[in-house]
Amino acid sequence: MANLKTILQAFIASLIVHIIYISGMMLVGFIKTKNYQPDIAGAWGNVAMLQNEVAIGYTYSPIFYLFSIIGLTVVCGIVLLLYKQFIRLKGN
Repeated sequence: MANLKTILQAFIASLIVHIIYISGMMLVGFIKTKNYQPDIAGAWGNVAMLQNEVAIGYTYSPIFYLFSIIGLTVVCGIVLLLYKQFIRLKGN
């Protein structure tokens, strides 16, 4: 039963890390957008062809996020197991 508990703890830690990462990226994007001030006066001297398409950011497929969560769960599980081994050895 301890193994299932460790797996669940690792999965929850992985989800928390992903939520913090995605929230942080959204916050950085919001702050950059909020503080953007175009240089209209300097734009007159730098004339260039405009793009026909606009791309805002990029998106990953859901498969990428699935593998990312699984991979981080494995890493968190290994860290938890090593931590529990260290505590067990330190107690003896």
